[in-house]
Amino acid sequence: MTMEVINAIGRRKAAVARVYVSEGTGKIIINKRELANYFPSTILQYVVTQPLNKLGVAEKYDIKINLNGGGYKGQSEAARLGIARALVKINPEDKPALRAEGFMTRDPRVVERKKPGQPKARKRFQFSKR
Repeated sequence: MTMEVINAIGRRKAAVARVYVSEGTGKIIINKRELANYFPSTILQYVVTQPLNKLGVAEKYDIKINLNGGGYKGQSEAARLGIARALVKINPEDKPALRAEGFMTRDPRVVERKKPGQPKARKRFQFSKR
């Protein structure tokens, strides 16, 4: 059984991850670099591979990810969401397990914009009575 490439998109803060999943041996390539090379931190590597480990399919698929925008934490979580969405496209029965772990939820929190006439989004200039 040959599987075509399944693609999905994951976002977090300013980061966007385009994920392409195909059958293979468990290689994860991010922006043409190995996972361990792109995310040297083991915590971030763990975050990216969480959905695969939860379903026990880490050695079953090759994953190619195009990441841009945001910082490394947002990028890792965007990749996690993209991988989870792709796995659900492959096998819809996996959705409740991934949903229970919170991997299917797009985290909507983003940086609040700076308002005009203020130093930051919520901070006001010091009030002077006289």
